[in-house]
Amino acid sequence: MRTRTVLRITGLLAVLAVAGVTLEDNLPDLGQTAHALGSAHPWWLVLAATAEMTSLRHFALQQRRLLAGFGVRMSVPRAVAVSFTRSAISFSLPAGSAVSAGYAFRQFRTAGATRRTAGAVAVLSSVLSGVALVLMYGAVVLIPRGGATGNTDTLVLVLGLLATATLTFALDWLLTRGPVEPPAEDDAPEPPGAGWIGRGRAAVRRTLYDLRRLPPRSWVLSLVHATVNWGLDLACLAATAAAFGIDVSLVRLATVYLTVQLVRQVPLSPGGIGVVEVALLAGLVSAGAAQAPAAAAMLVYRLLSCWIIIPVGLLTYAVLRRGTPPEPAPAEPPVLAGQGS
Repeated sequence: MRTRTVLRITGLLAVLAVAGVTLEDNLPDLGQTAHALGSAHPWWLVLAATAEMTSLRHFALQQRRLLAGFGVRMSVPRAVAVSFTRSAISFSLPAGSAVSAGYAFRQFRTAGATRRTAGAVAVLSSVLSGVALVLMYGAVVLIPRGGATGNTDTLVLVLGLLATATLTFALDWLLTRGPVEPPAEDDAPEPPGAGWIGRGRAAVRRTLYDLRRLPPRSWVLSLVHATVNWGLDLACLAATAAAFGIDVSLVRLATVYLTVQLVRQVPLSPGGIGVVEVALLAGLVSAGAAQAPAAAAMLVYRLLSCWIIIPVGLLTYAVLRRGTPPEPAPAEPPVLAGQGS
C-alpha cells in the first residue's frame, strides 16, 4: 500500500511537471475564460451533450450485448442506469474502477447471470473496450497529419458517429428481440497454476474460452459498441472545441484525446480528476488553441463527460437499489403428513 501511494504521488507530480512546462507563460486568465464560456455557440454544445449521452448509452449496450450472448436479458433502461452508476463510482471513489467492477458484477447477478457469467462479462467488457481504444490509436497513427480543418469536418464526424450509433442500436435491438439462449457449454479450462504467472495464464485461458463460447455476433457487436463509445466521447470533445472557435486538425485533436485517455488509465486520482483537466488543457494549448478557449473547452468537456455524471449516477444508484429484488429465502423442508402438532 505504501509503495502504491508513493508511485501515485510520483506519477501525479510528473504529470503536473510536464503540464507546467507546457503551460509556462500560457496559463489562461480567469476573466478571459469566463468571457469565452459566455460566447459559446449553443448548437455545438447541444451536439456535444448528445454525443456524450449517446456514448454512455453504448457503454451500457456493450455490456447488455455480452449478457445476451450468455443468455441473460437486461433491459436498455436498466443497463443505462447501471452504466451511469458505474461511471459515478469510478469517478468519485478511490480505487473506483475496482469498486465499479464489483458493483457491475452484483448487478449482472441480479439480472440472472451466474457467478461465472457475471465475471466473464466484466472481464470481456474491459478487454473489448481496451481493444477498441487500441484500434482508435492505430487509426490516428495511420491517418496523415494536416492543418486546421474547420467546423465542417467536425460536424461530419459528430453526425456520422451519431448515425452509426443509431444503426448499431437498431441492429442490436433487432437481434435481441427473439429468445435469448445461452451458448453451448464446452470443456472447462485447466485449473490455475501456482504463482502469479500461472494465475495470469489461467485468466487469459478463461477469457479466450469465454470469448469462444459467445456467438460471433455478440462479441463483434460488443466491440462495435465499445468503438462507438470511444468515438462519441472524442466527438464530444471535438464539438466542444468547435463551440469555442478552436480550429485545429481533427487528427491533432484525436492525438490529444488519446494521450489524455492514456494518462487517465493510471490511477493517480479517482476518475483522473485533476490530472485529466491539466493534461487536456496542456494538450489543447500545445495543439494550437488559444488559452481562454482551451480552458473553456476543457471545463465544458469535463462537465459533460465526468462531473455531471456523478450526481446522475447517485440518482440511478438510488433507483436501482429501490428496485433490486430481495434475496430469495432458503426453501423450508416440506411438512410430511402426520408431522406437527
